[in-house]
Amino acid sequence: MTTAPPLPRRLFAELLGSAFLAAVVVGSGIAAQQLSPGQVGLELFENAAATAVGLFAIILMFGPVSGGHFNPVVSFVDAHFGGISRRDALAYLPAQIAGCILGAITANLMFSLTAVSISTHHRSSPAHFFSEVIATLGLIVIIFALARTRRSTITPAAVGAYIGAAYFFTSSTSFANPAITIGRVFSDTFAGIAPASVPAFVIAQALGGAVAVLVVRTLYPDVTPEDAATVLLPHQRDRSDPAEADSGLVAQGS
Repeated sequence: MTTAPPLPRRLFAELLGSAFLAAVVVGSGIAAQQLSPGQVGLELFENAAATAVGLFAIILMFGPVSGGHFNPVVSFVDAHFGGISRRDALAYLPAQIAGCILGAITANLMFSLTAVSISTHHRSSPAHFFSEVIATLGLIVIIFALARTRRSTITPAAVGAYIGAAYFFTSSTSFANPAITIGRVFSDTFAGIAPASVPAFVIAQALGGAVAVLVVRTLYPDVTPEDAATVLLPHQRDRSDPAEADSGLVAQGS
């Protein structure tokens, strides 16, 4: 049986991919503020466009090694469906968070800002919470719908397009990712989020992931571990790990 790339290699891919993702999100937000000062709609468009195409490219770069999750919700839902083991999903979590923090710091430095500046951008409201539930729900459903229908080759483009659109159709601008949510705390710029707003965002994202599992199981009740192994890009799955047979969505905590 084929085995997955060694876990350290996959963790390195998740770390680097998460760092690039945060650098794209935060860096394009900083650039948008500098290029279009005071024009919030244009700033958001520039941030969304860069994130959409950047995410597409980043998934293509690192997806064949680790699956290109860069998102704890994706990893734990994938573990629930058997695409990776729960043990590996837990290992992905710190790599994704550390990568997003590193990426935010890198973006600050690229624009000659203080390496670490804690955001003061508060985003806590019922509308933001509901938006994060919906944003995360949609992201997970599109990923697993494409995997189940054997269309994973278009997943990078579809995910980029969805996130780009969700910047505008959600009041929260669609973080949909606990790791990037934590990473964005470290940049007091356009894309930042105040620490006090993080817990509600993470809870909403976890809830969105849990609801997405129910939706996927209803729409595609025959999802198999082989299907899940193609999230977000086809990647080899370690079938020698008995933990992989376990089911159960692990609670979360970009």
